[in-house]
Amino acid sequence: MAEVFFYHLTRSPLQQALPELLERVLSRGWRALVRGVDDGRMRWLDETLWQGRDVAFLPHGMAGGDHDAAQPVLLATGGENRNLAEVLLLVDGAKVTPAEVAGYTRVCLMFDGNDSDAITAARGDWKALTDAGIAAQYWAQEDGSWVKKAEKAAR
Repeated sequence: MAEVFFYHLTRSPLQQALPELLERVLSRGWRALVRGVDDGRMRWLDETLWQGRDVAFLPHGMAGGDHDAAQPVLLATGGENRNLAEVLLLVDGAKVTPAEVAGYTRVCLMFDGNDSDAITAARGDWKALTDAGIAAQYWAQEDGSWVKKAEKAAR
């Protein structure tokens, strides 16, 4: 069964933290689906990922293209897993149901630790998913690294 990782961003913005997580996903040979809630924001994120980091190139595309199924990383606002991703990354308040979690190896929920509404929503997501018996880990940024703050086993 899949596990859910909650990433509480306190030190770096999404556009910095997301590429780091995507590099880890790709290094394991997994595909990723990045789901947001706003098309304009996802296009901005697409452009940001194309600008890239000095360390690595992140092959990716926006959902709705002719080659969605071939994309190692697909950015979307819809729920369909068009690239058969093993990892679902949720950004900007995108949601996942407990039933949908089962279709992935890992689900990563990234939220802005400087936004009280995002924190409240993430707490609600933690409760809903762990109450459904899904394993979850909560990670927070501290002094430039990720520190595990909580873990709940699957039931």
